[in-house]
Parts: sequence; structure tokens; C-alpha cells
Amino acid sequence: MKKRVLAGMRPTGRLHLGNYLGAAKGMLALQDDPDYETLFTVVDIHAITTPYDATSLQQSVRDVYLDYLAVGLDPEKSAITVQSDLADLITQLSFYFSSVMTVARMRHLPTFKDKVKQHPDYVTMALLNYPLLMAADILIYKAGMVPVGIDQEPHLEIAREVARKMNEQYGMDFPEPVRFATKGEYVPSILGEGKMSKSVEGSAIELGDDLDTIVARLKKAPTDSGKGETVPTEGGVANLLQFVELFQGEAKRREYEAAYVGEGIRYGDLKKELAEAIFAELQPIQERRRKLENNPEYVDRMMREGAERSRAIAEATVAEVREKMGLRK
Repeated sequence: MKKRVLAGMRPTGRLHLGNYLGAAKGMLALQDDPDYETLFTVVDIHAITTPYDATSLQQSVRDVYLDYLAVGLDPEKSAITVQSDLADLITQLSFYFSSVMTVARMRHLPTFKDKVKQHPDYVTMALLNYPLLMAADILIYKAGMVPVGIDQEPHLEIAREVARKMNEQYGMDFPEPVRFATKGEYVPSILGEGKMSKSVEGSAIELGDDLDTIVARLKKAPTDSGKGETVPTEGGVANLLQFVELFQGEAKRREYEAAYVGEGIRYGDLKKELAEAIFAELQPIQERRRKLENNPEYVDRMMREGAERSRAIAEATVAEVREKMGLRK
């Protein structure tokens, strides 16, 4: 039996290298592996749990969907959906899940507390129930694997708790989803601290950036003198070396590390070569994206067909839950 994997991204802007290396690239390998069944979704309902612009949401959804296709996700091999196209089923399942989880458990999540601090005037029931919506995204397909960063582990633990409770109380057979890591699961910010993020200005390189933009972004990456007794393991230099390994290979990184404790690194040369290597990988993605933008009918059809494929699985799960919870089919 194939292992089912689900990946989802919020429509909060075009994808960046962190999204590409942290999730999409790993999923590209899985969609070609006969042992896996892969599903992708743009989780636009999640977007409304925090402040957002309703007038631009659908364009943001389409941008992420186009990026999914542009990086190489294949609608013939994977179901690629927009979450709200199955809103009737996903939100329904999320509500059923809310009947087995306590308010106290949800309020104690560190991610909820963080969002409360971030948006003190936007503490809604939707925000509180965000992890249950995520659990519904995953469990509606009975997916057992999710490629997310370590920061999403508290939400996955909620999904596992929901699965256990539904299985114990109602005889369901939900898997307890686990996080799996890809080589680039943690992509650092080019600013030297934290991870690459859409919400931190200047921290990311976007998939649509041209060579000049990438060069300009990398110029802002913090460095040091280029020479020392030991190679830095954190901060701007360490982050640059991680990018070198991701885009130029481990041997190139070792070459720079040897230079650092030897004759020294010329960061201008390093950043120029790194920018060229990043752009070389992004060019085919950008070309596919341009072709997709010129074929909106194809994109619309892929959205419809992805929703239809996913709906067949989702309807069966919700019908089973309703029956076992004692509700009318």
C-alpha cells in the first residue's frame, strides 16, 4: 500500500527558496517514487485565521498554485488542490475534531501564544482552532507523512492526538501523521538570523528573482573578515556556507571552509558565484512559470481536476466519520 503524503502552503506571497528547498524539492522526489501517493494544497482558509487582505487573496492563491506547477509538481502524478475548493468537507471535519479536544489544550499551544502576542487584536476562534483545521487537512486524506519544518511539530502533535482520540472513541483508522525532513528543511535567512521567511523583510530570495536581484539580496548578507582559526557555525557566514552546499555542493563548501582557516575568503567572489548558482536553478522554474501564465485555461482545468481527485478521498473520510459518530450519512 502506498504511503500518502500531504504538503500545504499558505498563500502569503510567492514562494521563496525556503519553501522550495524545505518542502517542494523533497516532494518532487516523492511524486516520482512508486511507494508514495502525493497531495499538495494551497491552504487559503488558513490565511483568514490572521489579518489578511480579502481583495488580493485569490491572486495570492493563484500565485502559489502557479509556483507549485512551475517547480515541477505534476498534476498527472499528484493531486494539487486549493483548500477552499473542499471547504465544505475540511471545515466540517475540523468541527467534528473540535468535539474531542479541549479549549485548555488548544490555548496552551506555544504557537497560539505566539500568534496572540503578534496579533493581540485578532484573537479569534479561527486562530484557536487553526491546528484542528490543519489536522483536518491531513487526516481527511488519511495522510501519514507531512514535510514541514520543526516549528510545525506542535501542530502535528495535535493532529496525532486527534487521530488517537477519534480512533479510540469512534473506531476510526486514522494514521498518526509524522513530520519528515528534507535536505533543505531549515533554510536560513540571508540576514544572518532565524530562517528564511516571507514575513521578515529582506530575509528571502524569491523564486521569481532575476540574477541582479539575487546579487543585491546576497550583498546584504552579513559576513566577517573572511579569515579565522575556526569556521563559524552560526550567523551570516555559516548561513552563506549552507547556501553554498545547497546550490554548489558539499565539495565547494569544504573548499571555502579550508580557505577560511587558511588564506581567507573573498566574500565578493563567493556571493557572485553563489548568486549565479542559485539563478541557474531558478531559471527553468521561471520559464515554466511564464508559460503557465500564458495558459490560464490549463491552470483552471488543473485546479478543477485536482479538486475532483481529492474530493473523492475526502468525501469517503467524512462519510465514515459521520457514520461512526452517529450522525446521518
